[in-house]
Amino acid sequence: MSIRPVTSISHARPTLEGAGVKLHRAFGFGDPDLADPFLLFDDFRNDRPEDFLRGFPWHPHRGIETITYVLSGTVEHGDSLGNTGQLGAGDVQWMTAGSGIMHQEMPKGDALGRMHGFQLWANLPRDLKMTDPRYQDIKSAEIPLIEEDDGTKVKVIIGDFWGKTGPVDGIAANPRYLDVFVPAGKKKVLPVDTYAKTFAYVFEGSGTFRDASKPMGVLLEKEYQDEEILMRDQTGNRSLVLFGTGDEVTVQAGEKGIRFLLVSGQPIQEPVAWHGPIVMNTQDELKQAMRELRTGTFIKKGAH
Repeated sequence: MSIRPVTSISHARPTLEGAGVKLHRAFGFGDPDLADPFLLFDDFRNDRPEDFLRGFPWHPHRGIETITYVLSGTVEHGDSLGNTGQLGAGDVQWMTAGSGIMHQEMPKGDALGRMHGFQLWANLPRDLKMTDPRYQDIKSAEIPLIEEDDGTKVKVIIGDFWGKTGPVDGIAANPRYLDVFVPAGKKKVLPVDTYAKTFAYVFEGSGTFRDASKPMGVLLEKEYQDEEILMRDQTGNRSLVLFGTGDEVTVQAGEKGIRFLLVSGQPIQEPVAWHGPIVMNTQDELKQAMRELRTGTFIKKGAH
């Protein structure tokens, strides 16, 4: 067994999206190889309704899948094919945009005004770029929860883990998406697919991810999209951790425990031509998609 080394630790950066939603972006619109098959990860946790209520009005998607995981509040969604619904606390939606869809997502806070959640974009391989759109809406109660004697908790949203299987299926990247809590002071070793690209995103508490064979000194970290080199021992809120190769990830929880998403998927390793929420393989395909948006032929026959 081999522990995956940490290759970089960075912090999600504030940005504006949609009609003026304030969120934090851990990665996206940069190097598509960084987390292949994943393209973008947004943390839209916010406690001020005025910072998120304008939402994400009608916009197109093609060539990707979007994964929305809600922690608090609700997200109402609708699309050009007549699909509507609402995601509540703990719910997940996996949307396969495929050949194309017009979509909107409108967040609403909970009783305390909080809107907390995440959205991840996964690329589609060339042979599935123009597949029919589809949704998998998963309620919180359908997501398996593993509880260990030491207080560790793992929600298995997608994939197989410790004998449980998540309810989302039929996904091109064969991903695993876990919501992990490790209590204060505990150390856990978590198995991962040796060949999958893997990242962790910390959103509560703090802790360290390190190669257990290395000294317990501070980790050398390189800030993503920045030349600044930082020495830091702890990861905390909104920290993105990227790993090298190996079949295990180790985490040591800090004094308040640590909660993070652990996400992995098989790299697609294909050319990426990208403009906003449209991701194709070539510039010609991208230009064609933009022409179809202008001429009203973006939504393909046979979509359901």
